[in-house]
Amino acid sequence: MIVEMKKAYIVVETAKKRSMLKALGKAGLLHLESEPFTNEETQQIQKRYDTLSAVISLVTELHGKKEKREQQQLSPEACAEVADRYAHLAEEKKRLEEEIAALRTQAEMLAPWGDFDPSEVVALRESGIDLHFYTLSKKDLAALGEDIAYLHLAPVGSLEAIATVGFELPPSVMATELVLPSVGLGQIEERLKRANEELGTTVSTLQSGAIYLTSLKEYQKRLSERQVFEEIAQGMDREEELSWIAGYLPVDEVETFETLARANAWAYALNEVGEDDNPPTLVRYPKGVGIIKPVFDILGTVPGYHEADISTWFLLFFTLFFAMIVGDAGYGLIFLIAAAAIHIKSKKPTTLALLIYVLSAATIVWGSLTGTWFGSKAILEHLPFLQTLVIPSIANYPELFGIDAVTAQNTVMKFCFIVGTVQLSLACALNVFRKAPHKDLSLMADIGWLVAILALYLVVLQLVIGTPINFAVVFSIVLVGFVMVVLFGEQGPGVPVGKGMLKGLAGLFTTFLNTISAFSNIMSYIRLFAVGMASVAIAQSFNAMASSMNSGIAIVAGIAVLIIGHSLNLIMGLLSVVVHGVRLNLLEFSGQLGMEWTGVAYKPFSQTAQEQ
Repeated sequence: MIVEMKKAYIVVETAKKRSMLKALGKAGLLHLESEPFTNEETQQIQKRYDTLSAVISLVTELHGKKEKREQQQLSPEACAEVADRYAHLAEEKKRLEEEIAALRTQAEMLAPWGDFDPSEVVALRESGIDLHFYTLSKKDLAALGEDIAYLHLAPVGSLEAIATVGFELPPSVMATELVLPSVGLGQIEERLKRANEELGTTVSTLQSGAIYLTSLKEYQKRLSERQVFEEIAQGMDREEELSWIAGYLPVDEVETFETLARANAWAYALNEVGEDDNPPTLVRYPKGVGIIKPVFDILGTVPGYHEADISTWFLLFFTLFFAMIVGDAGYGLIFLIAAAAIHIKSKKPTTLALLIYVLSAATIVWGSLTGTWFGSKAILEHLPFLQTLVIPSIANYPELFGIDAVTAQNTVMKFCFIVGTVQLSLACALNVFRKAPHKDLSLMADIGWLVAILALYLVVLQLVIGTPINFAVVFSIVLVGFVMVVLFGEQGPGVPVGKGMLKGLAGLFTTFLNTISAFSNIMSYIRLFAVGMASVAIAQSFNAMASSMNSGIAIVAGIAVLIIGHSLNLIMGLLSVVVHGVRLNLLEFSGQLGMEWTGVAYKPFSQTAQEQ
């Protein structure tokens, strides 16, 4: 359910605006409408926050998964000092790493030539003997003309090295001139040793900072909230003596807000959300449906405030799509074990664990009905009990039940089209029920779409499976639906019927294209069949590869093929769920509902960190 919002306005004396924001932040009720304001102070806070984030990230990375350190509590002032000190150490670490990389390059360059004093080369140049050193490939070296005199030196890595006396190589020669370091190999190695020691000390000091991580993270949260606070405070609309702010709050929080406002002597007003407003969306899921929230969080999708909450239908169809795409009861068992592991580790049934439980159960059921256990026909043949669970007409191994493969595949495809037609028809019905209380005449267009979709389903069956239909009757029904959409699609509350019809006629071609799109939307559900069959075929291929490795040491390789192959197939199945299963909900179904998923999540202004 999308929670109804109220728009709230608060007016206070400018001198009291900061105390008002503190009280409002502690309550955590209002989703503020004001735009953040950036000035020098907020930029400084952001800079400190970024520095602190970098320090926390580096210390966490260096400490890794070592034994947990007993945490030492620091005051905010001490946190700031520690952050600055560790930021300096981080810069020192970076400088040392760059110095070590440069020294190693120099050492690698000089190592083939031994330890000599580069100052002697400088002395030779000053005395008129100008040496130039180059590296180049063997091919380029062989291509040098006989008129170019050079000294052949020990190779540097995979490249040849030469020296010229008194002249530079012409630009046409593909060679890289080497610039000798100022000191010899021995001194470079000594510097490298000292730099490595300094780096080790620096890294060790940074690792010891793990004892401050809890305090630093708390300080990070304070900085984040302080920045938000300052941006809002600086961005509040105001005159000389008064300042005001606007935002949105759920209707069931109105009483709490009014109590807070009266207790702090704020002037306030509460209005209904207008058409020009852009309220946030707060979704409260029905009991048992909230397990779908992790999917929405990963996708980052939020319905618009005036759109429908389809979380219940999304969960039902997503579960079915997941089961059909993964399609294997054996894989479902793996998901079940994963859910149990998450459950045990967290010591409670988390939302994610419950979602995986549901998805794994659905996959096991679908895989049992189709007789698919790790894509193996042998498992089904040797366990007669599993055969009793199979519906022969949709089995992946129909020959075991006396049914030909084409009949079974056609049945599954027909089921996919039925699922698509049901989901798209449901979208039309939901639109009708949503519009009926508002006496919105455009609901007749949704009825038209429903009529057209049901008729187009028959066309799909005829084209894909070959089910005979009376084309004249079916296309007459599609035409009726099309006319209803044209005449009523642009109607709405307050829109004159004649004007709505004229506008609908003006969009005749667009409606025609949308009708074709409705046909393709139903066809789109065949992806459930195609991807599911592909998953089975891949599993069978790996099983066949492994079965040929059934003796001696080859058995180990066969087991490896099974593990790696089915793991890859499982991963591809999950990716397919994202690509195809989610798409059918967010594009085909949501598109028929008229949803655009342009909502902004309800995020009340909150200040929960302790004040500095």
